[in-house]
Amino acid sequence: MLTRPIAPVVPDAEPSRDCPLCPRLVAYREACRAEFPDWWNGPVIAWGDPAARIAIIGLAPGKHGANRTGRPFTGDYAGDLLFATLDKFGLSHGTYDARIDDGVELVDIAILNAVKCLPPQNKPLPDEIRTCRQFLERGVAQLPNARTFIALGQIAHQSAVKVLGGKLPKARFGHLAEHRMPDGRILIDSYHCSRYNTNTGRLTAEMFEAVFERAVASRDR
Repeated sequence: MLTRPIAPVVPDAEPSRDCPLCPRLVAYREACRAEFPDWWNGPVIAWGDPAARIAIIGLAPGKHGANRTGRPFTGDYAGDLLFATLDKFGLSHGTYDARIDDGVELVDIAILNAVKCLPPQNKPLPDEIRTCRQFLERGVAQLPNARTFIALGQIAHQSAVKVLGGKLPKARFGHLAEHRMPDGRILIDSYHCSRYNTNTGRLTAEMFEAVFERAVASRDR
């Protein structure tokens, strides 16, 4: 298992490997390091095309995905669906193989998270989301060409609206909902591509592809 991340798209926007800001997440990180010493087990950096016109905002690293491998959405089911969709819309090069050295490159798109570190049960607390928002703000600020954003799930939606300068009462989360921010940037919502959502039928591959079809159309307008 590789234990170093790939080169970040926004290197000055990232927390330290041993970021101390959220005590509960630090304790969970240390427990994972003790149990799985060969895993990444640290804040997961943004990744993608520095000139991206589209940016994905996810929730947080998955335990057996990005927390294990060090690359967003790499190594678990959510990544299988996401990377297949990116490939279909010409937003990636290479063949995804759930490894950070599989050679996949993102094209005109970048991936960020609302929360950088693995939360217990995939559920960050409100204060952890607020604390980590500074890194999302910095990441978005360093993607000057990004005009279309995709929020995966309600927590990502809420953080994205705040970072992009919108107002939550006016921007309600809903799959395929589209929100225009005050400066003209577009936010498109999607249910998260988690195994739970796909297994329960809340999200299908066709529904997920519809989000990216709209994002690409928005980018090209």
